[in-house]
This record gives sequence, structure tokens and C-alpha cells, in this order.
Amino acid sequence: MTASAFAWRPRLVACGFSLRKRALVRDFTGRPDVQFAAAPPADAGAETDLLLWGAKPPPPTLPADVRVVRVEDGFLRSVGLGADLTRPLSWVLDTRGIYFDPRTPSDLEVLLQEGEFPEVLLQRAAALRQQLVQAGLSKYNLAGIPWQRPATQRPVVLVVGQVETDASIATGTLDIRTNIGLLRAVREQRPDAWLVYKPHPDVEAGLRRRGAHEEQARHGADEVLQHGAMAQILPLVDEVHVMTSLAGFEALLRERPVVCHGQPFYAGWGLTTDRHPHPRRTRRLALDALVAAALLLYPVYVAPRSRQRCTPEEALQALVAQRDAAAARGPDTPAWRRLVRPLLARP
Repeated sequence: MTASAFAWRPRLVACGFSLRKRALVRDFTGRPDVQFAAAPPADAGAETDLLLWGAKPPPPTLPADVRVVRVEDGFLRSVGLGADLTRPLSWVLDTRGIYFDPRTPSDLEVLLQEGEFPEVLLQRAAALRQQLVQAGLSKYNLAGIPWQRPATQRPVVLVVGQVETDASIATGTLDIRTNIGLLRAVREQRPDAWLVYKPHPDVEAGLRRRGAHEEQARHGADEVLQHGAMAQILPLVDEVHVMTSLAGFEALLRERPVVCHGQPFYAGWGLTTDRHPHPRRTRRLALDALVAAALLLYPVYVAPRSRQRCTPEEALQALVAQRDAAAARGPDTPAWRRLVRPLLARP
């Protein structure tokens, strides 16, 4: 089941959403009648859908016949960080689980394992992937100082850092759960390589704390890359190592070899080298089947101006227009971010 395929139940209750997100909930669900509450109503039952953000657990007293629908940002999100409160163009709505938690099936995993991918859909996915790569788009589409591949004969391997408190680390990793742990593992496995370590953009922007001992990355990597744009970096490297980062998916879009040290949604389908193969994922997929599921079928896209649902292709063009407009305006650091940075920098 995908967000475009399932039918909402008559009553939709959204729990735990901030005032800022309530308009987004209405836009992405298409339900102006959604109810917002701190907890499910006492009379919630078989006619009720309960909307929760991410992997937030449902209340233990929730009646069994209430359907839980989980919400998260999509994979082509915005021009700017979510932590900067930038409005998203895509969300995912999942009736089984959520894509970053491999402990239980999600709608995306079931689609990848069991779904049909007719040739017309694969052709559309291939065209979207080509447009995305040519446009240099990624999840956040941040501006960055252009990076040059080092003048070395050694293989250039990108190691991607994450926010260590992120839910995908808690749910999608098995042994390596820190950025410095990932870097050390890659150094041990690829002693011949030139290792480029890239911190998460929220950390680079001062919006999230660094991971445990992440400052030691300069001792384990040949290069620590600050303020680079992922879409510009990926085509220039020979291999990408991740725990669960979406950068691994973005590397696959550009046909870069990806090694997964955790179990992100794009691992287990024969497209990545997996340190921990997932037992439920037994199907071998073409790259454009993964693209079709993750970018065409699973997310919901909402146009920024009309606030109406739009196609992935229309969302792509909107992102390009937003990115070009942001480049014309130049850099701008919100005042609230300048105030919060010192707090996040504390140990």
C-alpha cells in the first residue's frame, strides 16, 4: 500500500504535531477535517486513523482497531534543512511502519519486496532519475563550496556522518552506531583508500551536536569535508560508506558503489554491499525499480505555491526554481539559528 493508494478512514486524528506542522498535515493528507490532539480520543475505534510522526510509539491504551499512519519527510524534501524549519515538498505516509525502521515491515519495504514494476513505470523512474542527477538535486539541496577530487592514485572513499541521536541510528544499526566508529571500520576495511569524511549538514550548520568523539575524525580521515553539497560530491568519489544515511540512496542514483553498515531502506535488494543483510529482503531489484518505489509511489508531493498535491516531476521543477532563487538571494542565517548555535555546541 502506498500513500496514493490507501483510503483514509472517516475520522483522522493527528497526535503530537506542533502548531507549525498542522497546516502541513492538512496539505499532505488532503484532510481539512483532521483533528489535532495530545492523545487519541477515548472514543477512537475502527473508523479512526491515528497520525504519528516518525517512530513515535502509539499510546499503550490505543484500541487495536485504530489504524496508525506514520509520517516522515520524503527523500526530495526542500531547499534548506528541516532543522531550519524549511517547508517540505514531500512527506511519506506509512500504514505499516516507517521506512527507516527495519525492525518491522513498512509500506515501502513491502512495495519493494512484493510490488509490480511495469516497464512504463521503470521508464518514468529512469527519466526522473536522469533529471534529478542532471539538476544536481538531493534531499536538502544546500549550497556549498565546490569540492575537488584530490590528486591521488588511491581510491577516494566517502564516509557519511549522521546525527547520532537520529531515529534511523537507533532503529537501523546493529553494531556500528557512531560516526567515529563508522570511520574506523572503513579505515580498517579500506587501508589503501583516501578517506573523505563528511559530517551531517545539521551538524555543519550548528543545529545538532556532534557525535561522540566526532572531533577525532581528522585523525582517522585523510580529509574532513565541511560545507560541501552532496549532489556535487557524489559523482567525484569511487565508493560511499554509510550507516543508514540517505546519502547512500543518493549515491545509488548516481551509480556509485555503496557499502551499508546498517540496514537503510535501499539495502538488501542487490544494489548495495551489505554488512548486515536483512532476512526479509530477498528480492533482487533493478535500480529504477528502487527509484520508482522510493520517489514515485511512496511519497506524497505538495506544490509550495498552490499547496495542492503534485507529481514528483513537478516537485523536482519546483525544487530547481527554489534553489535558483535562493542562490540569487545569497546566504542568509536566520536569527534564531545564531542564538541556538552556542547551546548546541555545548558538550
